[in-house]
Amino acid sequence: MFKAYAAEAPGLPFKPFEYDPGAMRPDEVEIRVTSCGICHSDLSMLNNAWGMTQYPFVPGHEIIGVVEAVGGAVTHLRPGTTVGVGWFSRACMHCRQCMRGDHNLCAGGEGVIVGRHGGFADRVRCQADHAIPLPAGLDAAKAGPLLCGGITVFNPIVQFGVRPTDRVGVIGIGGLGHMAVQFLNKWGCEVTAFTSSDGKRDEAMAMGAHHVVNSRDPAALGPLAGSLDFVISTVNVPLEWGAYIGALAPRGRLHMVGAVLEPLPVGAMGLIMQQRSVSGSPVGSPATLATMFDFAARHGIAPVTEAFPMSGVNDAFERLRSGRARYRIVLEAGR
Repeated sequence: MFKAYAAEAPGLPFKPFEYDPGAMRPDEVEIRVTSCGICHSDLSMLNNAWGMTQYPFVPGHEIIGVVEAVGGAVTHLRPGTTVGVGWFSRACMHCRQCMRGDHNLCAGGEGVIVGRHGGFADRVRCQADHAIPLPAGLDAAKAGPLLCGGITVFNPIVQFGVRPTDRVGVIGIGGLGHMAVQFLNKWGCEVTAFTSSDGKRDEAMAMGAHHVVNSRDPAALGPLAGSLDFVISTVNVPLEWGAYIGALAPRGRLHMVGAVLEPLPVGAMGLIMQQRSVSGSPVGSPATLATMFDFAARHGIAPVTEAFPMSGVNDAFERLRSGRARYRIVLEAGR
C-alpha cells in the first residue's frame, strides 16, 4: 500500500490516505519520494477548476525521489538512481508527436495527477522514460519546482530559438517568472523584468534582470516600443496586452505560459506589419527536461524555495493561497 495525503472533495483539507497501486507495468519504475514541490496547478486541481479532478485527490507533480524498483522492460534506470518526475507520467510512444520527440504534446499522454495519484505520497510510479535522472551538481532538495514551473519557462526558450543576443522580457516575477529571469540571464540575453510589486525589484535584479519595469503601467512600456525580441508572460491576470505587443521588435514574440482565462484582445495589424507573433506552450518533453537539468546544474540555477514537512501539507497550501510564498514551496518526505 502507498501512503499519501488526499482531499476527498474540492477545497477540503488533506488527510492521510492509503491506496493499492496494483501490479507494476513492465515499462514503469517505482520511486521513493524524497520531496515534492507544490504548484499552483495543484491548487487548481484541488478545486476542480479545470473540471477533470477525480477524488480522493493526491496532488504533486514536481517529484524528486529515488528509484526503488524497475519493470522488466526497463534497461536504462537502476534502483538507487535519483530522478525527477513532472506533469506527465506516460506517453503513448508511437504517435507522430512522440516519434518526433514532442512527448509533451501526445494526445494520449497521462498526467501524474490526472486520473491517478501524484507525489504527495511515500512512493509513486511512472513510465520509466518520464523519470529524469538528476545530474551531479543539482541540489535535489530544491530541484522539484524545476519539473513544472522551471520547464514551463525553459521549454519556449528552446522551442522558439531564443538567442543569446536577444533582448527579452519576463512578465511576473513569481513562481515561474523568477526562474525565467535566471534561465534567460544565463542564456546570455538582456533581461527586462515586469512586476507590479516594487518589493521584488531588488530580488529580480539579484536573479539576473538588467532592468525592472512596472507591469501595470502602460506608460512605462513606452520607451521599450519596438525593442524586445521575446516576451514571456507568466501571469494569470489580464494586462494591457496591446502595450506589450507594441514593445516587441519586428519578428518579436509574446509568449503565454500563464493561464489567463480571459480572451486576449489582439489587433491583427499590430502583428502583421511587424511580423510579430503571439503563442503559448505547456511543459516540455523528457529530452527538454534533461537539457534543462543539465543547464541548471552547469550555471548554478535553482528555484528559491520554502520547505515544509509532507505532514504539514495543509499549512503549505495555506501559504500558497495567501500569495506570500517566496517563491516556490517544497514538501519534504519523512517529516
